[in-house]
Formats: sequence, structure tokens, C-alpha cells
Amino acid sequence: MFDEMTAEAIADRLHNGDNLLLIDVREPGEWELASIAGAEQRSMSTLNEWWQDVPTDRDVVIFCHHGGRSAHVCTMLASQAGLPNLINMAGGIDRWSLVVDPNVPRY
Repeated sequence: MFDEMTAEAIADRLHNGDNLLLIDVREPGEWELASIAGAEQRSMSTLNEWWQDVPTDRDVVIFCHHGGRSAHVCTMLASQAGLPNLINMAGGIDRWSLVVDPNVPRY
């Protein structure tokens, strides 16, 4: 259905040059509080407007604040759109702030 990876594993893949697309499914107000450099903000609430633009030729990391909303988005994209290359970032941006980049504010 979809994979799940830790923030640390995703950071390692990015550091090693993997061509990952990071999609942040939090709302714009949350994005303004904290964001990961290079990630695209596409709200879960507007999923119907952007799901068809998700590429199928590379791995796509979906994340939110803690990982719940992103898991739901991954489920929807995998089951209803048939996307094969999805990764839910376990712990979300909060975990990223704790273990990968402490410069990303926690909230």
C-alpha cells in the first residue's frame, strides 16, 4: 500500500542524493510556523485539487505535524489513485525538528 520511514531515514536518503519529493499536507498557517526546505505545501483539505499531480516516477514523502494526517493521505492516494511510490514520514515535522534539523521550530 505505502511505506513508512523515519525522519532520520528520509534525511539520510536526501543527503545521499535520492530524488525524493516531499509534500507537506499541513494547512498554510502551520506551514508558516515551520517548514522543511524544499518541501511543497499541499494541504490535506485540498487533496482533490492536487492528487493527480503527484509524480509516479520517483518516491514521494508525505508528512504532516506528527504523521496521522499524512498516513491518511497516503492511504487515500494509494487506494483510490493507485499511486505506488508513497512514503509516510513517521513522526512528521515534529520528529524532523527533534532529530534532523533543530532550526525547524516546534509547535
